[in-house]
Amino acid sequence: MPIEQYFHVVFTLPQQIAVLALQNARRIYSILFQSVAETLLTIAADPQHLGAAIGFLAVLHTWGQNLHFHPHIHCVVPGGGISPDNSRWIDCRKSFFLPVQVLSCLFRKRLLIHLRKAFQRGKLQFHGELKPLAQPAAFDALCDQSGEIKWVVYAKPPFGGPGQVLKYLARYTHRVAISNRRLISLTDGRVTFEWKDYADGNQIKTMTLEAVEFIRRFLLHVLPSGFVHLRHYGFLANRYRKEKLALCRFLLTARPSATAISASSSGLVGTTTAEEIRQRCPICKAGRMIVIQVLSAAALAWLTEPLVVNTS
Repeated sequence: MPIEQYFHVVFTLPQQIAVLALQNARRIYSILFQSVAETLLTIAADPQHLGAAIGFLAVLHTWGQNLHFHPHIHCVVPGGGISPDNSRWIDCRKSFFLPVQVLSCLFRKRLLIHLRKAFQRGKLQFHGELKPLAQPAAFDALCDQSGEIKWVVYAKPPFGGPGQVLKYLARYTHRVAISNRRLISLTDGRVTFEWKDYADGNQIKTMTLEAVEFIRRFLLHVLPSGFVHLRHYGFLANRYRKEKLALCRFLLTARPSATAISASSSGLVGTTTAEEIRQRCPICKAGRMIVIQVLSAAALAWLTEPLVVNTS
């Protein structure tokens, strides 16, 4: 059966860390992606939570509705994952993915670790108002202060199904800071545009800025050349996607050939059971594969040793 739930999780950089990206965009955004991936994969694999290997896609956005600088990552996550022994699909609880407080704590911890390492290796630059942070004591103080505040991780209500996910992705993954439809006018060197005020019940309001200020805000969200702002992790990662998705479909019995096979092609009569499906030969997809023995690493090493014949 298909996956019924897809979850939407948002990770936001606190402002005191986000400001570093104004002079270190590629490095900070890469650290952000890495920290989000480690957080989701680690917590999901924990047996106290889901106990499964998940997959997800992550999209970087750097703006709020009023074009202020607001780096955050949106994640779309299928509602479950692969068991540690690859034998079954583990579903999430209904309308619940992972605890956001746990995600927030680990996200903060992982990002600050990577941030400190980047500083120690001289990978960060500081100019202008940020120049004092080039001093180790000042940078450590920034990290210490950031470690004491709550970092925002927001789990939105789950998507209704694959159709809703595709609709979301089609209009959201390649969005720029502001769309043409939100622009109302350019008059006397001032730009007026619509924005949604989330703090005021999602009310649609208008904002007018000097053209220079509008362009300044817009340019804050131009990513470094060649930077990949949409990434895939877990069983959706590019390196393993083909094999892992085949396994997911097999475990979910989504393919027609995995739910019913004929007696002529398999030697089995009628519809196969879940156990019989798991015994399907992964090569020919027809016969049954029965595990007779599992060889240890030592046994495999012995089998691969060259044969020495004594001819004396």
